[in-house]
Amino acid sequence: MRRREFITLIGGAAAIWPLTVNAQQPSKLPVIGFAGSGTAPTQGYVATTFSQRLGELGWIDGRTVKIEYRWAEGRNERATEIATEFVTLKVDVIVVVGTPLTMAAKQATSLIPIVFAVVGDPVGNGVVSNLPRPGGNITGLSNQAPDTATKRLGLLHDVVPNLRRLAIMADVSNPVITLELKEVQAAASTLGLTVEISEIRSAEDIAPAFDRLKTETDALYVCTDGLTVTNRVRINTLALAAHLPTVHSNPEQLEGGGLISYGPNVPDQFRRAAEIVDKVLRGTKPGDIPVEEPTKYDLVINLKTAKRLGLAVPYSMQLLADKVIE
Repeated sequence: MRRREFITLIGGAAAIWPLTVNAQQPSKLPVIGFAGSGTAPTQGYVATTFSQRLGELGWIDGRTVKIEYRWAEGRNERATEIATEFVTLKVDVIVVVGTPLTMAAKQATSLIPIVFAVVGDPVGNGVVSNLPRPGGNITGLSNQAPDTATKRLGLLHDVVPNLRRLAIMADVSNPVITLELKEVQAAASTLGLTVEISEIRSAEDIAPAFDRLKTETDALYVCTDGLTVTNRVRINTLALAAHLPTVHSNPEQLEGGGLISYGPNVPDQFRRAAEIVDKVLRGTKPGDIPVEEPTKYDLVINLKTAKRLGLAVPYSMQLLADKVIE
């Protein structure tokens, strides 16, 4: 090759090379802000379920998407802090667990898409205007379903045949819990039960709440939210010490000695939340995606706890259970 031709070739390559390198530079990964209401140890499994389903849809953490995890640790006051941080980070989608985090995210931004994985009564709480077309920048999954409180109390009554006096432990700082309280009280009235509400707002309130429970209380209904999930072992341990059978809304709350759980299948909720996020990342407006309702429910019975409390679980109920802990 002649020297002039060689120089021309090199010069041309030098002119093209920066453009080629620039074209091969990876684009910025979309960022998902995932806000859990509990802690990584207590809710890590739902984050894993969410991430796994995203991966099946092509969104692999660290390769095609980046997920930023934050945990409210059962403290509702953390909700605004987390939502504000995600807005500052300019994430592409915010995924939230629970009503307080959802409402905080909605107040923090009207532009960033928000997907709630678990919210009780999103219309009643003003999270969305309606379920088929939520509008705005928000959609997700409701875990509110009719008659679940009645179903839980019916199951509890079958195992505790002499049930007359019911205590309800509720985080009254959580707006959705006030709605559940009304449902439980109505269901209890139908069964002719006397109700005592045990109000909590922080982890420090749990032990004193048990101290205030009257000795003649027959059972405890625990309203599920980030606070009670995070402190489930403490709650169930204290309940066992007080010889109180408990009923909850999801299986994870049986850890530490809970008796019965009945409610929407939590992993299914997070798989479906991942599917909604997939649609959003591919360009669908959140307000055009209908809010979904539960389709799968789980009944879990802890026979080990029943034996410790001297209770007999009807065999017919065991056959209906999705899981029996022995």
